[in-house]
Amino acid sequence: MSSPDPLAPIAARLHDGHRFIVSSHERPDGDAIGSGLAMVYALRALGKDAHMVMADLPAPYLQPFPGVDGIRIATAVDEAYDAAIVMECSTLARTGVAGLDRSPVVNIDHHPGNTAYGVENWIDESAAACGEQAFTLIERLGVPLSPEMATHIYLAILTDTGSFHFSHLTPRTYEIAGRAVAAGADPQWIARTHYDSGSLARVKLWGAVLAGMRLDASGRVAMLTITPAMAAEAGGTYDDTEGLINFPLTVKDIQAVLFLKEVAPGDYRISLRSKGATDIGAIAKAHGGGGHRNAAGCGASGDLATVQAAFLALAAEAVDRAAATA
Repeated sequence: MSSPDPLAPIAARLHDGHRFIVSSHERPDGDAIGSGLAMVYALRALGKDAHMVMADLPAPYLQPFPGVDGIRIATAVDEAYDAAIVMECSTLARTGVAGLDRSPVVNIDHHPGNTAYGVENWIDESAAACGEQAFTLIERLGVPLSPEMATHIYLAILTDTGSFHFSHLTPRTYEIAGRAVAAGADPQWIARTHYDSGSLARVKLWGAVLAGMRLDASGRVAMLTITPAMAAEAGGTYDDTEGLINFPLTVKDIQAVLFLKEVAPGDYRISLRSKGATDIGAIAKAHGGGGHRNAAGCGASGDLATVQAAFLALAAEAVDRAAATA
């Protein structure tokens, strides 16, 4: 279903209902947790029964945030609710939680390529983070912004904009962040908790991955690779690589970064980041993934060296196209 005002039927459904479940994508990041829990707190403020379910346990640096300890970790739900609110998922399957469609699904996302799988769909590609949409919906519901909601909205925006680095920032982004701070979000605590709560294993793993960094012939594309064996040798996990993909972008000449993570023998999860006009979102979309121009992801299978060479070439072509139009 579509509507000239997509928030109207969503707000009506949330006001009329009593029991809600909220979810987001597997391996949740700050936007998944932030936007989802902001909605949980808002629904509870309306007197509703609401909780969040995720397929995966949030990473350690997300666990100190309010309400994270109350998230239900499960790969299926058996009950029906007045609505299942799914944040930041281009497809329902991306939640990793079966049975959400036992309930009417409300699909809220800011990524291009969303399949509009809900009974209500609000896809706003202009939003820098799904947390912006959560804020807007909370306003529409007439719920005053509590410190807990504000903390999660700020977390969502901070992390999904690469600490206010990415190109899809708008004046609205900064307005919402400012209002979250005014409502009780502590920017220093949020940033330090998310970014500065690592372990020694994290430092060792970053060192190992960066030591194996490859560049294309022009020196403008960097490729990082991690395997389970590398993580085990450092005593860490893939969660310890959060944020690592952005580090090579601090080099002036590097315009794009690829990060290949082996998730099974011959299967890779590929994260992509870029600067300015370099569109790596198109690469992800062409390989069954999605995202934005400067931040995207997809999967690939095959021999590691072949996958590395193919994606390095694709990213180099994207950088060349951006340079040619500059």
